[in-house]
Amino acid sequence: MSQQFHIAAVILAAGESSRLGQPKQLIQFRGKTLVRCMVDAASEARCRPILVVLGNSKQTSHLHSPGSPTREAREHEIELVEGISSELKKTGATIVANPNWKSGIGTSIRAGIQQLIEIAPGLEATVLLACDQPFVDRAVIGGLITLHHETRKSIVAASYAGTLGVPALFDRSRLPDLLGLDDSAGAKSIILSNRDQVAEFPFPEGEIDIDTPEDCERLCNSNRENKGRR
Repeated sequence: MSQQFHIAAVILAAGESSRLGQPKQLIQFRGKTLVRCMVDAASEARCRPILVVLGNSKQTSHLHSPGSPTREAREHEIELVEGISSELKKTGATIVANPNWKSGIGTSIRAGIQQLIEIAPGLEATVLLACDQPFVDRAVIGGLITLHHETRKSIVAASYAGTLGVPALFDRSRLPDLLGLDDSAGAKSIILSNRDQVAEFPFPEGEIDIDTPEDCERLCNSNRENKGRR
């Protein structure tokens, strides 16, 4: 008898953090890296399987051409992928390599969903997560899942800052939509074009993500303040 899966998680962690100046995936928050925090949150919410989509710089062409990354840049990318892979080694998460990640977030979503369909054909739904939203935790992911079961809506999306977005849950009927995303399109385009099928999960902290050094500084200061109150 084949193993049956229920709610899976796909974590997007292939960005290069160009504005931040350091890999956001490996920033420390509450004693863990951001990517490890997200994997642990999904695991604690009983998501299975958990897939983490990374870039795959080892497949970058060795031939240098105008516009191609320098050897130093390629080596940095490889080190980042290996660093994240090492960080997640004992978590049970599945690493998905996306050699086309620089073409846009849609390529990472498609890579994760395609792999998910192959390894977990019996899944009920998947939660789509971005590793740079530090306040996504077990309660948030569990809330998305609970709201899905209560409303039977095919999409459950977090609501914050006057809009809807990830973290978001998509039931299996919506997986073809995710597979059909253009390279540069995110899941938000599917959420906003299907509002009548979306249950909204209030999550004001969802607007906080880590894109710039200022974002990182605010997060670190918040982390230190929280420690000081213990």
